Amino acid sequence: ETADIETASDDYASRFSGPIGEWLLQVQEQATLRMLKPYPEATILDVGGGHAQLTPALIREGYQVTVLGSDESCNRRITPFLEEGSCQFEVGNVLCLLYSDNTFDIVISYRFLAHVTHWETFLSELNRVAKRAIIIDYPTLRSFNSIAPFLFKFKKNIEQNTRPYISYEEKQIIKHLRSLNAEPVERYAQFFWPMVLHRMLNSPRISSILEGLVRLSGATSLLGSPVILKSCKKQVKLH
Repeated sequence: ETADIETASDDYASRFSGPIGEWLLQVQEQATLRMLKPYPEATILDVGGGHAQLTPALIREGYQVTVLGSDESCNRRITPFLEEGSCQFEVGNVLCLLYSDNTFDIVISYRFLAHVTHWETFLSELNRVAKRAIIIDYPTLRSFNSIAPFLFKFKKNIEQNTRPYISYEEKQIIKHLRSLNAEPVERYAQFFWPMVLHRMLNSPRISSILEGLVRLSGATSLLGSPVILKSCKKQVKLH
């Protein structure tokens, strides 16, 4: 599973360039930091985080960050942080993480699950090395993603460098996490409208209004995507 080679590339980063790209990432960043608030100065493993979408914010907030990539090339976008010693980077197999159980307080992974074939194994490994919680994002079928395959050609014409992705039935992810003794405790659906629409509008102000109005109605929580999900590990009682 090497999906992060693509997401750590400059070409992928261009999808989030300009004011609208910054706005999209800001929504993601703010939701993530809210979920991390109970864990000041926590150790965080960011699996597939070579895209550096969260690295600056995590460092700024005082977290101890390790980024794991599936290939050495996945560290290019975080090179400035590595050179200043504010985070670490390691290469490893995401389906067999090179760490012992409970090594990191928190394990996060964004922009990866949507491209993973062996997703159960992937989530099991994230959960295994996390001591307190895992935070992931994924596209959900309970959204405009349900018709995404039929609109892919149109999306490709607009975005040029997009690629196919996997959308999930949320209940299957939650069921698997619970089987791992991890309880979903917080979720945040980021956008009601497809991200391609926001890129077409190219106006953070208009997009903020469109999303704000729908969120007030409660529809975003029900039908928004991608979803950020936080699951906390249950403490096993010894008898």
